[in-house]
Amino acid sequence: MVHWRHKQKLQPRSTEPPQPASPAAAATANQIRAHVLEENGRSDIIRTGLDAGTLGDLYHTLMTMSWISFFWASIGLYLAINLVFALLYYIIPGSVSGVPHGDFLDDVFFSVQTISTVGYGTMSPVGRVTNTIVSFEVLAGMMLNAVATGLVFARFSRPRARVLFSHTAVVSYDDVIPTLTIRLANQRRTLILSANIEMTLTRLMPDEHGRLVRRFDRLSLIQSHMPIFRISLNATHLIDESSPLYGLSANTLIAQNAEIIITMDGTDEISSQTVFARHAYEIGHVKHGYRFSDIIHNRPDGRVEVDFRRFHSTEPGDIVAPVPQGQELPAHDDHPKPTT
Repeated sequence: MVHWRHKQKLQPRSTEPPQPASPAAAATANQIRAHVLEENGRSDIIRTGLDAGTLGDLYHTLMTMSWISFFWASIGLYLAINLVFALLYYIIPGSVSGVPHGDFLDDVFFSVQTISTVGYGTMSPVGRVTNTIVSFEVLAGMMLNAVATGLVFARFSRPRARVLFSHTAVVSYDDVIPTLTIRLANQRRTLILSANIEMTLTRLMPDEHGRLVRRFDRLSLIQSHMPIFRISLNATHLIDESSPLYGLSANTLIAQNAEIIITMDGTDEISSQTVFARHAYEIGHVKHGYRFSDIIHNRPDGRVEVDFRRFHSTEPGDIVAPVPQGQELPAHDDHPKPTT
């Protein structure tokens, strides 16, 4: 197994976090999925006992659902409203001029024209009851258009940082102190100003009573604040004696359902709005003894080329961590499914 500590002969800390005290606790740890950042949209996480459901927070639901779901939800609501009003016109004989009684489809078309305030003139309401229904439908149409316009604008105008995270994290042993590195890239041509990066180790750990709780340990970075985030940068953590990773093996971290979480926030240069991005890595997606391949090259014409085709590429380091026979790390997927 690979220990995340100095390649020099340094004594590991004797306070390695305890393992689950009982087989029941160990079984619970194996059943609980980490993915603390990936709860939205996951089908294997079920919430029970909450008072407010989808209708209780409808605006947030409509804002966070995918564009395909939002489109079909809008179409379904639009059709439902028109069918309800068309049914009211249908059950009132002679309620709409130019529409023969019993023609439900024409009543639907009249409802569509009314709710959209088109009014071609070939069909019109007859009687006070029908005009009253039409008045409520026009009001419903105005409210529906206002809400739909606001939602579409809000979904388009939400500040988002198009930040690309490397598929894997790498632990390099080329220096005296090993380093854990994650690569980030700004996919836009505009700058991100005052970018702040934070890296965190999260694990399932037993407390003093033996109950499993999620623990968050901050992994300090060599440089956590960037005045300007233009193209690409590396978030690097030194695995020294003060690091929460020091002296821990990969197998121990896997048994603790550990993940490495990285977050980035900054100010978009164009909109002046705060943007945010995040990603999470399972320990199985950390490559030991590797470093990231260079992606920035100088062209013969004097220009600088950034080759994002090599953004996720890694190469063996000059010094590879020794792995005792029979204690190799789990097989690594060069193209793991992203967790964000």
